[in-house]
Amino acid sequence: MTPDQVTVVSALFTFTGIVLIALVPPSPGLAAGVTAALVLGYALDAADGQLARLRGGGSLTGEWLDHLIDSFKIATLHLAVLISVYRFFDVAPIWLLVPVIFAAVYVIHFFGMLLTDLLTRNARLRQGDTTAAPTAGSPLMSLLKLPTDYGLLALSFLLLAAPAAFQWFYLFLTVANAGYTFLVLGAWYRRLRALDAELAASGSDPSRRSARARTA
Repeated sequence: MTPDQVTVVSALFTFTGIVLIALVPPSPGLAAGVTAALVLGYALDAADGQLARLRGGGSLTGEWLDHLIDSFKIATLHLAVLISVYRFFDVAPIWLLVPVIFAAVYVIHFFGMLLTDLLTRNARLRQGDTTAAPTAGSPLMSLLKLPTDYGLLALSFLLLAAPAAFQWFYLFLTVANAGYTFLVLGAWYRRLRALDAELAASGSDPSRRSARARTA
């Protein structure tokens, strides 16, 4: 299979799981089916990039397709949970806000991450630096990031066998993702402010800097 074909198969598994969440009442069978579909979709989503590297590198269209499907997944997964809660859960109406908030946080985090990486890469290129920017991490940030892992979200649907347990764990994931996103937005803002300062201090055009060096 080509990487693009793996991406499409990944999407089929993922969207099958999403449709099941919205249309089928919670039960042990649904929990197993949804979780299996989402986990397989997640695994294949990781495999397409690895396959592309094994075949000598990916393509622009492959990356575009991968991010397009990720965007569709992000836009629909929590809406499916919203539909399920509305149709099948015996809860107060305020619980309907939880998947709405989770969806908003998910979108802000995903596209904020993509935009920050894109702007950082462009700034490095303007500085004449073609190497990847180093990323710093810490055990604390790794621990805080754990609830934002999509794999954990996929596994959480096993709790659809016990809807009350699912709704509380889903609320925990919502709060944890919102808190982490708030923290990381500040870190991304500071990174871009630092790059702004570097560009302002050194000039953003490498050819102008080279001309100044030759003149000196």
